[in-house]
This record gives sequence, structure tokens and C-alpha cells, in this order.
Amino acid sequence: MTDERIIKKYPNRRLYDTNQSCYITLNDVRDLVLASTPFKVIDRQSGDDITRSILLQIIMEQESGGQPLFSANILEQFIRNYSDTTRKGFTEYMTQSVNLFTNQQEAMREQMHKVLAGTPLDTWLKVGEQNIQTWQKMQESILGSINPKSK
Repeated sequence: MTDERIIKKYPNRRLYDTNQSCYITLNDVRDLVLASTPFKVIDRQSGDDITRSILLQIIMEQESGGQPLFSANILEQFIRNYSDTTRKGFTEYMTQSVNLFTNQQEAMREQMHKVLAGTPLDTWLKVGEQNIQTWQKMQESILGSINPKSK
């Protein structure tokens, strides 16, 4: 049996958490994401997996209030990169960039805990070296996906 929570979206646009046996909101789904709880949203009528569209709704809500994460220029670039010629390279680049950012955040958290026990200069040097190595690997991968003949 899987630990993935199943959420059903009904025609009236309500979301039903089958694990908790109750209706939930988009904010509740956002909380699942923040808690790294695996879930899937299923359209009750068609049975289709609509998780991506629910996640996009959450992003739209967050972008419409407060300080947006994406500028109009960045969103325009996203739209331009939906063409068949750039989609794969752009997708790989975005995936690697977000993964790099997440990994670096975690590394910084870990290093900050170690700073209290060790010398700060040594810690920052190690993080800097790790950043350089990660960026080099990412660039090689992106260039390889854009121009596979260079491999």
C-alpha cells in the first residue's frame, strides 16, 4: 500500500482528501507540499491525474498576492521556451537549477550548524568549491542536451 494521499476534485470544484475523509482547500494542499507529503489529485468524473493543474492554481494564488516570485519578463521567457526546439533543454535547465538551489539551501543549513563547531572560513570555502563543481556539471549537462553531437 502506498503512502501517497489521494485527493479527489469534484465537479463543484471542491477537493476531498480521501485519507482524512474531509473536504480541504488549496491552502491545505499547499501545506501538504510544504510538509513534503506525497499526494495526487484525481478528477472525480474522469479519473485523470490533475495534480499539476492544482499546483499551478496554488502558484497563481501566490503570484497574485504580495510580492510575486516571477516577473513578467520571466513569465514571457517561460512562454517562449514552450517551443519544441527549446522545451527539452529548458526543462532540464529549470529542473537542475531548482535542484541546485534546493541542494544549496540544505547545504547552507548543514554548514551553518557546523559553523558553530568549526572554523567559519573553512566552511565557506567548502561551500564555494561545491558551488563551482555543481555549476560546472550543470553547464556540461545543459550544453550536452542542447548540442548532443558535442558529447
